[in-house]
Amino acid sequence: MSDPRLEKWARVLVDYATAVKPGDKVALRGTPAAAPLLLTLYRQVLERGAYPHLLVSLPGAAEIFYRVAEDHQLTFVSPIDRLVIETFDVLISVLSETNTRSLSTVDPARQAKASAARRDLTRTYMERAARGELRWVLTLYPTEAYAQEAEMSLQEFEDFVYEAGWLNDEDPVARWQEQAAFQARLVEWLKGRRRVHIRGPNADLVLGIEGRTFISADGRHNFPDGEIFTGPEETVTEGWVRFTYPALYGGREVDGVELVFEGGRVVKATAKKNEAFLHRMLETDEGARRLGELGIGTNFAIRRFTRNILFDEKLGGTFHLALGAAYPETGGTNQSAIHWDLICDLKEGEIVVDGEVLYRDGKFMIG
Repeated sequence: MSDPRLEKWARVLVDYATAVKPGDKVALRGTPAAAPLLLTLYRQVLERGAYPHLLVSLPGAAEIFYRVAEDHQLTFVSPIDRLVIETFDVLISVLSETNTRSLSTVDPARQAKASAARRDLTRTYMERAARGELRWVLTLYPTEAYAQEAEMSLQEFEDFVYEAGWLNDEDPVARWQEQAAFQARLVEWLKGRRRVHIRGPNADLVLGIEGRTFISADGRHNFPDGEIFTGPEETVTEGWVRFTYPALYGGREVDGVELVFEGGRVVKATAKKNEAFLHRMLETDEGARRLGELGIGTNFAIRRFTRNILFDEKLGGTFHLALGAAYPETGGTNQSAIHWDLICDLKEGEIVVDGEVLYRDGKFMIG
């Protein structure tokens, strides 16, 4: 028998996150490992009178691509991907990898070349999403690979995923509406502010937010969710940060990352593990050395680090920065082929905005 929580999960994604309506063209993206959720979504989308289209990728295909493809194939942009991004109404993506390290030995230069070729499509995706023309949500289906990364059994990880999304509640949508109200109060308080100063054992960083908009991530794009974020001013960031959690990008784990900023640009970057990969990513393009996002985690139901950015950037008591592309709806203008989130613990420390304390030592001081 299927887990009844799958029905709740699918309803949250279809009705709350993307508000699927009759006539919508809906792309459902994932791997065979996520078949139980994908099929539940497929049925519910049909029941809403919309047009579901399954985009199922096979494990191992990406590794073959990066090892075998010639340059003209690396830079080829699939017309099917273009059709979805340019014309579909809804995109529901279900992360469901069965080997999270399949790309760990792939030449990062080849990954960077493929990413750069998709820069225009990435921009279209962000612009359509900002205008509300493409409603999207990303979630993660528990697999053995994710459980191993998180150092849990599969059953433990499944329970973790459901708890993080409040899917054990009788009415998860109502619970997310409560979280949305709390985050809306934070966003309202931040309106019209100019400077953010993050201070603690692992950071002394000043960022500019004048004229920028904080967005409340309350389960409508990432699920589970729980953060507020903006695109900081591109030339203002000053100071240093030591990221306390490993960062994964393209199948590579980079640990012990420390960045120094001057005039909004990374001028020094070190890492304890895979430093060469970090430097290679920073050279992807000019925008890769500037910030596209400042995020503050608000989901205290996520209680442990999992080596998965979908959960880890939402951890209550953390902040994260993204190198590369900004989300246009925040007012951010940085453009890049990459968007790489890096997370820092702030259980000890504070976030001060224009001289007023927003957050200190694991607690929000307003809201």
